[in-house]
Amino acid sequence: MSVPLYVPVLPVRQHARLAYLDVRPDLHAAMAPLWNLPPCPGVPPGELSGAPWRKELDRVRGAHRRHPGWVDAPFAEEAQIPALSEILSECTALSGLLRPVTGPERSAAQRSAALEAARRHGCGVGVRVRVPGEWNGGTAEDVDRLLAHAEPDVPVDLLLDLGAVLPGRPDAAKEALRALDALWPLADWRTAAVLGGGFPQVTNEVPQLGVLHEEPRTDWQVWQETRAGDRGYAPLLAYGDYGVRPVTALAQQPAGGSPPWGVLRYTIDSWFVLCKVWNRGPDRAAGIRAAALRIREMPEFRGAVASAGETWLRDCAEGPATSKVGTGQAPHWLRAGYIQHMTYVVRSLRRL
Repeated sequence: MSVPLYVPVLPVRQHARLAYLDVRPDLHAAMAPLWNLPPCPGVPPGELSGAPWRKELDRVRGAHRRHPGWVDAPFAEEAQIPALSEILSECTALSGLLRPVTGPERSAAQRSAALEAARRHGCGVGVRVRVPGEWNGGTAEDVDRLLAHAEPDVPVDLLLDLGAVLPGRPDAAKEALRALDALWPLADWRTAAVLGGGFPQVTNEVPQLGVLHEEPRTDWQVWQETRAGDRGYAPLLAYGDYGVRPVTALAQQPAGGSPPWGVLRYTIDSWFVLCKVWNRGPDRAAGIRAAALRIREMPEFRGAVASAGETWLRDCAEGPATSKVGTGQAPHWLRAGYIQHMTYVVRSLRRL
């Protein structure tokens, strides 16, 4: 089994791609991203080649010159599946390192297309099994039927996706183990990863503007609980997360215009640190720099040399309070947040 240490679940969006590229090259070998196409509601299949994400998908493919990953279209409408499957198959063929993804709840057409692309290009296939709540034993039977249609020599990867793993879900680790106990014997999995999203929804009400706010990294805790058991497969499990955005963000269409506020993000051992900033008005730049300074002055701040994410926070904090230059917009804040997060996760996993 070839096991990456870390499987970040990323959108096919510019900020995520640039963040992946800005992670130090020596850390890429430990990462295998799961890239997700955004939804295309109502787009006719014949127009998908001109969808806004099409060029970005090509750039994602170009980012994988040495290390593998997966590419998925989890929100595809039924009529779009043939066209999307062809696009993803082309992406897989050109890269040689991006693997198609299917799952037991996908349509027969989508499953067949993913398995055929995996066979034709020799790259294998990711099987994304969703467990958003209580484990359903019938899912294992569905996965077994899916695998029965794969060629014997096609490598298969298990992507156990727990979805949102927040404090209100105390049994997530137990459900993950129930799922793994059922799914593990079904195949000689090339990779097995447990994915979960612990980043919270940030609303108009919380957190308070300009104040550091901590939220638990519940998904990280669940993964540690899952690996702490006596199962023989436990040491082979890779960790995966949705980074510094909530799970629901993957299904959102890109918003037009700038929001009235944004969030600077930082990741420490057991917590996400958030600082909400005002994105309008004459005090905008000063407020953003003050937020970056609060993060930089945290005892847990890892220093500007830790990653390009920390470097951005340092430079933002030290800039002139009255200048907008260097304070960025929401995509810059997301990019910096993803960089520091992915860098920190890989280094934490290597220490383990």
